[in-house]
Amino acid sequence: MSKQALWSGRFEGKTDESVLRFTSSLDVDSALAFYDVMGSLAHVRMLKKCKIIPAKDADKIIKGLITIVDKMEKGEFVIDDSLEDIHTNVEFKLTEMIGPVGGKLHTGRSRNDQVATDLRMYLRDVVLETVLDIDELIMSLIDLAKNHGNTVMPGFTHMQHAQPITLAQHMLAHAFRFSRDADRFLDAMERMDKCPLGSAALAGTTYPIDRDMTSKLLGFKAPTENSMDSVGSRDNVLELSFCASATAVDLSSLCEELILWSSQEFGFIEIADAYSTGSSIMPQKKNPDIAELVRGKAGSVIGSMISSLVMMKGLPLSYNRDLQEDKGAIMDSLNTVSDCAHMMAKMISTMSVDSKRMLEATEKGFINATDMADYLVVKGVPFREAHGIVGEAVRYCIEKKKRLEDLSIEQFKKFSPLIEKDIFDILPVASCVERRTSYGGTSSLSTDIQISEAISSLMAREEIIRQETQLIESCWNELLKEV
Repeated sequence: MSKQALWSGRFEGKTDESVLRFTSSLDVDSALAFYDVMGSLAHVRMLKKCKIIPAKDADKIIKGLITIVDKMEKGEFVIDDSLEDIHTNVEFKLTEMIGPVGGKLHTGRSRNDQVATDLRMYLRDVVLETVLDIDELIMSLIDLAKNHGNTVMPGFTHMQHAQPITLAQHMLAHAFRFSRDADRFLDAMERMDKCPLGSAALAGTTYPIDRDMTSKLLGFKAPTENSMDSVGSRDNVLELSFCASATAVDLSSLCEELILWSSQEFGFIEIADAYSTGSSIMPQKKNPDIAELVRGKAGSVIGSMISSLVMMKGLPLSYNRDLQEDKGAIMDSLNTVSDCAHMMAKMISTMSVDSKRMLEATEKGFINATDMADYLVVKGVPFREAHGIVGEAVRYCIEKKKRLEDLSIEQFKKFSPLIEKDIFDILPVASCVERRTSYGGTSSLSTDIQISEAISSLMAREEIIRQETQLIESCWNELLKEV
């Protein structure tokens, strides 16, 4: 088979070499090589069953494709850069091995539905790996929470001391954010779980193909419903781009806090030497570079989402060559999010916490003021009135450079005669924390429940991933069986 483009028959003149270089997608779609062969195996087995091509030709193609997979696994499959994409590479290699009969593989399909199917299979695997990396990070946050259910620290709003919480509560807040991120990926994968193969260029095919069969062979729940939609839409890519961006934003938020907390001004944590770097000129420096890089990489993930959205916004149905640009952005985004989650899990599991410094920080900012207001409400004072009373007490303490808990009972009574000595049971920050037993609150009782729920969510995802992985592996094993 001559090494000409598959579409070259229409053209009399030779395509300029610069055009071939410009239009080549090998730098990106080579990642789809394995999935391309799997899709071809499903397609040719269907062609055989439907008697669209002779059984002996189909068997020859199947044996050739299995040999190509073996070469790929051994690192012996050499990609020819002179060919425009991985799909052409596979077909040319197959034809070199088994002769012109290899050309029958393309019966009843187009590269349009071929690449759409390859990409979905690739994304399915990468999404599962990404969720596993996010869950690894979640588990490191849960482990930290388990060890710091009694570590009291300031909770912040507007970056100002607000109310006392525990480190467990703070880490679990991040864990639940990442849990939703992981769930979003699996939700998106559910909508992506339909097979475009057999849609052909845009209008389907005249051959009596069995799309249900190819869908089942490749581990999809069903074929896509509309051939034009199948090859011309990439909302699955856009949705996964958003999932990656949402996760990157949450990663960046966590990193920003850890960067602040590791500073001398906070001193709440120390990042392990293994996940820090130094300065080329200042010998005393220990920089949180991993956290800073993760924070920075969030920008490229968000940028890739915007790139994909803008690429799609003006495209008419159905296939347009613009769609060649969909792969690099989503591949980079998912790889970046996976790498960042994995690195953050390592960093969090090895960092040390200064519980004493966190507790000392609660002595500033009157973070027990709300508890004093709640105390007055229990005594019968309307909350708005209680709010004003405590505000006056805080202003007095600022003037006198005191904390609320430093006031005597006589001083308290100047603000409200309802205040008794039991106020001193209310004001300690540990008491403020433990009294917040409402569902989702920061008491040790509440955070223990949160830990259980976070673990349950994680285990539910692990089961989904186990089942999906088992299904995919089973499909590959069936497709790779010798005829």
